[in-house]
Amino acid sequence: MFMMKRLFALIALLCGLQQANAAYILIPMDDEQKNHLKAYGIAYWILQNEIEIEWLLNFRGGSFMVKYYKTIEAECQLSRGVSYEVIPDSKAAGILREIGNPEVNMEVVKLEKVPKIAVYSPEGKQPWDDAVTLVLTYAEIPYQVVYDKEIVLGELEKYDWLHLHHEDFTGQYGKFYRMYRNAAWYQEQVKNAEADAKALGFNKVSELKLAVANNIKTYVGSGGFLFTMCSGTDSYDIAMAAHHTDICESMFDGDPADPAAQSKLDFDNTLAFKDFLLRPNPLEYEFSSIDGTKEHARVGEQNDVFTLFDFSAKWDLVPTMLTQCHTRIVKGFMGQTTSFHKASIKSEVLVMGETKSLNTAKYIHGTLGKGTWTYYGGHDPEDYQHFVGEPPTDLKLHPNSPGYRLILNNILFPAARKKPQKT
Repeated sequence: MFMMKRLFALIALLCGLQQANAAYILIPMDDEQKNHLKAYGIAYWILQNEIEIEWLLNFRGGSFMVKYYKTIEAECQLSRGVSYEVIPDSKAAGILREIGNPEVNMEVVKLEKVPKIAVYSPEGKQPWDDAVTLVLTYAEIPYQVVYDKEIVLGELEKYDWLHLHHEDFTGQYGKFYRMYRNAAWYQEQVKNAEADAKALGFNKVSELKLAVANNIKTYVGSGGFLFTMCSGTDSYDIAMAAHHTDICESMFDGDPADPAAQSKLDFDNTLAFKDFLLRPNPLEYEFSSIDGTKEHARVGEQNDVFTLFDFSAKWDLVPTMLTQCHTRIVKGFMGQTTSFHKASIKSEVLVMGETKSLNTAKYIHGTLGKGTWTYYGGHDPEDYQHFVGEPPTDLKLHPNSPGYRLILNNILFPAARKKPQKT
């Protein structure tokens, strides 16, 4: 009995010593991670608790490392089911030495600031109506909903990061007229939009949306981070290009479109796209020649993939952060705007993900003034062809989704500061 007690005491002592030497928590983001999406929520939660966390770019899929706290371990293990490793100082130091080697394509950034997140979305929309709000909710990352009134009144300056819900900034109500003009939800959407425009002092919904788009552009130029998907990408740029002309037919705004609208487009006023052709037919479910949906439809779900580019972590820090993933080949997914024809993309825009065989870009990025923007084609990374009224995606079934990881990379981007190089 005495020997058994001594044995248990020795085991307890050894465990205690292991805990004492366990100075860091490593949250792997390679294939060993059982819930990649929740791991981003852990990183955000750590920042909320005013603790710095390091993002290890290109190390095991873009892992996170933080000083050991029992509360962080409990949050990973008990609350969120996130894989983690408790490691001693010596191993953490070895990881940083490996990453610091100038010959390896890795880098460390410190995450220091909690990004204040706003989602531009109309009232009544549920989290599952939009991939970003869906994954924010699943990852337990808080956000504030704003819409036209808040943006017109200049409230964007309160936020570091803005996502545009699948909005139609052209004032054509998503070009759902042909299929859904008799649907109650469509008629309610039109009614509410017209009432909002009038209440805010605009004669047309298209005029309100242009004012919103202009304020968003000012926000980005002043240092904001903009992220948007699906029709929130091309419809935004189309509205900006059409700021001097009317592209809405009478069923949308009560009067006909300008027949010379195409020639009056101002491509200098857009963020990403140039030289595109409008699709003015109100019965066509398409805004312009930017979108590559038809090409992807011909390929089919089984063969539709896009490839993430590899960037130099030490020199191209921003795109490296935005493309962190445990795979470079990501399955495609459709949307009203599925991808972007490369011929329509401005030369200064950075393509981060492409379907080379179709000559389309899926994931693009650029800067404006002091801020940045990211466009991501498609509606839902885990629902290939999402239709109106379909049930929501259950992210519990897709905790390791590469497509959703790209969204969450953008969430953490505003929190990052490059770690100073050692001399």
